[in-house]
Amino acid sequence: MSGDSDYLGDLDPDDPRTPSQQIANKLRAAILTGKLKPGEKLPSQPDLASRYGVARETIKVALRTLQAERLIVSRQGSGSFVRAQTERPIGLRPHIEAAFERPHVSLDFAGFSGETLHNTLIEVLDKVRAGRLTPESLKIRMMMCDTAAPMALPRRVGTDTAEDAIRQRAERISKRAVNGIVDAVNELVDMGLLRSATAEVRVHELVPSFKLYILNSEEIFFGLYPVASHTIRLNGDQVKIFDLLGKDSTLFHFSVGEDDTSNAPQFVKEAQGWFDSLWETIAREYVP
Repeated sequence: MSGDSDYLGDLDPDDPRTPSQQIANKLRAAILTGKLKPGEKLPSQPDLASRYGVARETIKVALRTLQAERLIVSRQGSGSFVRAQTERPIGLRPHIEAAFERPHVSLDFAGFSGETLHNTLIEVLDKVRAGRLTPESLKIRMMMCDTAAPMALPRRVGTDTAEDAIRQRAERISKRAVNGIVDAVNELVDMGLLRSATAEVRVHELVPSFKLYILNSEEIFFGLYPVASHTIRLNGDQVKIFDLLGKDSTLFHFSVGEDDTSNAPQFVKEAQGWFDSLWETIAREYVP
């Protein structure tokens, strides 16, 4: 293992605690002091077993301890990662990158415009283009507010619905985000870097109160949209509006890999069911 993992230290033969307890303590300290950052991948089980000269089962016991404390989350086939329980949207990227290490990737998004998703996903797709990530297939579904229809938000302060100029502004932001994702995915297919890939978009007339990201039907990131007033430039004038501030929303992370005492696996299942129900009922095809 490299010098980058010196924070792991060595086992103390005079410590009365078991090797698994000592290893859990060292990893816990690394997480709580920021040496292992949210979303970062832990050394593999074989690497840890080799480092400490213990059986792999000892490492599994240590990792289960950290899972029970909700400090890490394990992904089948990818390894263990530091939880990003209250990460800002930028915390999505390492988790999405980890999902792209799998041969088959699915990503469902529900929210207002997809702007944050675009900014995060484009960086990951650039790594596919560079050959640093090599999934075989990719399936993206984006479900958002129909900005071409009347909207309750965003709207000018003192009014009940969005005027055309505000709606058109929201529509430009949304189109720029989703079209950019669709074009980037299609380009990777055309270059032969993905064996198969789809990027579908559907819209509905509900004003979302939250954003939801579902990775491989195993992890979700969930955040509420705060509504706040702020000033924008509209047709050359400064206008105060009530807006959904997605960039300021805190995301909570849930995984099916959490221990049996957690509600997270059920929440992931319910969130996927909610997404599928809207996708198959009131959501309709997006027209660029």
